[in-house]
Amino acid sequence: MSGASPDWLRDPRQLFDVTGKVAIVTGASGAFGALAAKVLAAAGCRLVLAAGNAKALEEVAAECRGLGAEVEAVPRRPASEADCEAICEAATGRFGRIDILVVASGKNDVAKITEMSPERFLDVMDANVTQSWLMARAAGRRMLAQGEGGKVVLMSSARGRLGHPAGYTAYCASKAAVDGITRALGCEWGPTGITVNAIAPTVFRSPLTAWMFEDTERARSVREGFLQRVPKGRLGEPSDLAGPLLFLVSRASDFYTGHILYADGGYTAG
Repeated sequence: MSGASPDWLRDPRQLFDVTGKVAIVTGASGAFGALAAKVLAAAGCRLVLAAGNAKALEEVAAECRGLGAEVEAVPRRPASEADCEAICEAATGRFGRIDILVVASGKNDVAKITEMSPERFLDVMDANVTQSWLMARAAGRRMLAQGEGGKVVLMSSARGRLGHPAGYTAYCASKAAVDGITRALGCEWGPTGITVNAIAPTVFRSPLTAWMFEDTERARSVREGFLQRVPKGRLGEPSDLAGPLLFLVSRASDFYTGHILYADGGYTAG
């Protein structure tokens, strides 16, 4: 390298600077959504937070405001085209643009295939796949119109790559489909400057998984069996997802698109 140093080399931390960016987070009252909202708030983003649980949403919004962020709370799930349009309109109406989209909404429904109704299967597919597609479509239209690129982060799982014996046909299929959307949109929007990537964790600490971290006989048995396949030898913590998220929404990842980033301690490597 010769000549004057590029601006980022003078301070590489600026590659991760998202100060002033407008970010939408759906599923903001859930474990990953709330984490994403607070990370982006602390990083200086202006936020539009969406979730179906209005009370829980306002609690997360209040925490983000306490971190210094401007926040617009929209008590809606991205369950329809109209919902997604309303969420995006809240962003452009309040802040004038959309720079970042994090789709953290979704669900699981565990049952053996012989015991699961088609309605339950389709409900999981709708929550994880259709809503991701609809939200990316709505936000992407506005990013394309802005003509300045953008960042889309979808929520996948190690189960998009690996099966599970406990009745995960709906969840595994839905997350594999999210991976497909990520790759396809990465190709479709590559020339536009909009990057599309997904974070795929394994078990990480949240209200739903808190029991696995406990010192009980059941928790120890399940945890020890699971950790035999995790090279890092531990379950995930929220901070293990915060770094990948900040990377994927910042200019540090401008050359990365269509990727599934496994935040899994090496679980999918073996």
